[in-house]
Amino acid sequence: MRLDKFLCTTLGITRREAGKLLNNKMIEVNGVVVKSTSMKITDDCDVEFNGRSLALTGPQYYMLNKPEGFVCSHVDDHNPTVFVLLDIVSPEKLHVAGRLDGDTTGLVLLTDDGQWSHRITSPRRVCEKTYYVEVADPLEESAIELFANGVELRGEDSLTRPAKLEIVGEREAFITITEGKYHQVKRMFAAIGNKVEALHRDRIGAVTLDDDLEPGEYRKLTPEEVASFNK
Repeated sequence: MRLDKFLCTTLGITRREAGKLLNNKMIEVNGVVVKSTSMKITDDCDVEFNGRSLALTGPQYYMLNKPEGFVCSHVDDHNPTVFVLLDIVSPEKLHVAGRLDGDTTGLVLLTDDGQWSHRITSPRRVCEKTYYVEVADPLEESAIELFANGVELRGEDSLTRPAKLEIVGEREAFITITEGKYHQVKRMFAAIGNKVEALHRDRIGAVTLDDDLEPGEYRKLTPEEVASFNK
């Protein structure tokens, strides 16, 4: 593959932009600054852009521990996006598989594989998502059965799918849902007369947030984690 085409593919830029990078001596191949657009790149070539190694890769899959205040979109006029947390080549090619609100923290999955993310977010699929929740008022045991039977959300014509509520403190619980309605967890607690004060997603399907990831940190998914959504 020609070097300029390689740069276009790995960086998501035009050939003219690739030529500018080369002219500005920003590309090294095997440790040597290269300016030739037509240089042939083979599998054993080590190509670097500003010290960052570039490679032709397959689909990308990441988990991120989303901090509070970040939004799950590429552009926002008021808040930073989760994509600024990624120190990778061409983060703009990724999308979020199951968004979180700006004030919700925890597990976010990011990928450039549209079919894979569809298996997570499609309403036709049953993909469990578990959240840790803190609420304003004490939780009553009756809420467990209410959520298990489904609750009516304001503005909705049908009940939510059955949800599992595990009360772990006076105002703390884990809730597992299989849908992704707009602000669903917050609206479910509102439907039983309570208010969510804090919300943190801990699990999507068989993938649990890595305890070693601090807020704002991320890692690649393992092959087993990726494959768990293909079943």
